[in-house]
Amino acid sequence: MEILDLGSRNGTQVNGVSVKSAALRHGDEIRVGSSRFMLDTGESPAATPATLVLHPGDSIYMTGAAPAVSSRAVKDLKALLDFARAVHECDTEEAIQDRLISLVLEATVAGCVAIVMEDDGTIRGLDRRGPEGVARISQTILDRVRTDRVSVLSNDIPRDEHLSSSESLAIRLVHSVLAVPLVEHGTIESVLYLESSNPKSVFDKDDLELLTALGSIASLAIRNIRRVEALADENRRLRDETGANFGIVGESGPVKDVLRVIARVAPIESTVLITGESGTGKELVARAIHAGSSRKQKPFIAINCAAMTETLLESELFGHEKGAFTGAVGQKKGKIEAAEGGVLFLDEVGEMSPALQVKLLRVLQEREFERVGGNKTIKADVRVVAATNRDLREMSKTGEFRPDLYYRLYVVAIKLPALRERRGDIPLLAQHFIAKYAAQTGRRVLGLSSRAKAALVRHDWPGNIRELQNAIERAIALGSGELIEPDDLPETVLEDSTEPRGAAASGLHEQVTEAKRQILVRAIEEAGNNYTEAAHRLGIHPNHLFRLVKTLNLTPKRQKTNPPGPKPQHRSAGQ
Repeated sequence: MEILDLGSRNGTQVNGVSVKSAALRHGDEIRVGSSRFMLDTGESPAATPATLVLHPGDSIYMTGAAPAVSSRAVKDLKALLDFARAVHECDTEEAIQDRLISLVLEATVAGCVAIVMEDDGTIRGLDRRGPEGVARISQTILDRVRTDRVSVLSNDIPRDEHLSSSESLAIRLVHSVLAVPLVEHGTIESVLYLESSNPKSVFDKDDLELLTALGSIASLAIRNIRRVEALADENRRLRDETGANFGIVGESGPVKDVLRVIARVAPIESTVLITGESGTGKELVARAIHAGSSRKQKPFIAINCAAMTETLLESELFGHEKGAFTGAVGQKKGKIEAAEGGVLFLDEVGEMSPALQVKLLRVLQEREFERVGGNKTIKADVRVVAATNRDLREMSKTGEFRPDLYYRLYVVAIKLPALRERRGDIPLLAQHFIAKYAAQTGRRVLGLSSRAKAALVRHDWPGNIRELQNAIERAIALGSGELIEPDDLPETVLEDSTEPRGAAASGLHEQVTEAKRQILVRAIEEAGNNYTEAAHRLGIHPNHLFRLVKTLNLTPKRQKTNPPGPKPQHRSAGQ
């Protein structure tokens, strides 16, 4: 049987595909304009064998074999293409499953479509034959698919010797069933299951071919989704372990201890006091606490309490009203208001004046404050994280710092180790800064030479990470090779490169330093305070000598010179 379009205005479609002419088969859908027809040739469903099986990889659409050209083949190829496009927009396994179920409902005569998960038996699908809309599955069919690892089609359940005894199929008057395994790495992860209860709307071999191909595409898409999710989970785990989430670099025990405390403290609302020497990364830790908290979407506001006068700090912190003081030409919100809902970081809080300490205590206790020159009470929803390089406990005993404020700040304490206490992290930190500044300058710098690395590890780093960062930035700016060499490093770093470390060497350190002072002073004095000449005698560059003089705080004495005047006359012995 064939249909021929004689040039109609609206065109003719067979199974959703526009045609001029096409061979028709039983069950084809024909659309002419707004009219829709279903072809019923009266053929017996038994024209297709009662039961068919197909291995997942044997579908003609997966083997590359060309299907016979027909309206049904065109329709099925279009469905495969649509599904292949759709899965690229899916970012979860559930989204792929939902798209597959929707497409199968459109492309087949199924009254029930479901996906059954193998691990827990979860059913995801739809039964449009009844009011409940919940898919019910034949365990007999599932067992056949699992055992033989094949797609199974049975289009005449009463005549199928394996399925005719299934009570669940008989109760629901099921006439046709199609089930396709979704296989990943050789394991059946789920089964695509279809049912039809209409004796005139049964599945056929074309449905089996199509669904088997769709199952293979879905399996591959789900496999890729799981692979991406696994890589994302691994990436998160590695970032959490290394502290990369916070920009904290290090693998030493002290650093891991700090990261563990951050992970525990960040989710809670407690005030945190971060202590440690200058340059150890206190603000970085404060930002890590903010990033790991429920306030991470809100502002992180930092203020250095040691960088301003008392009056300016008060205005910056609490804000001021118009006319509060000379120059206050308008109202200004302070840092506390700017940090509303987020985190306020008070760096060098130990430098805060007693008057401001009282106001900060009120913020911590009552969660309220007033602007300078104002009388309106403002509520403060902020989490305070403070930092200091001073001993606030000792300061509270001597009266330099309010004891009540100290205990308000000292709810949770995090002590950061000095860089000399984590020497194993120095090469990692150095490489981190090398990558940063090499990218900024456009230079190709691969890393440190062995001698430069040894010099960095031996140095005591009184300025901690900040000093190391500056040393690497200088080396990148002044160096020229692909490796940083000792000559690229500051002299203060090289001075310690040959000296032993530890308490036992402290006496030797002082003796070597004193001997160095004496040698330099003597050379300068003998050269008549001519630094270029003194450097030449010492065999070093004049700039190196200038840096040593500054580092060792040397003050060479100037040689005495004769006052100007007539030269003394010498007489012979006989005169």
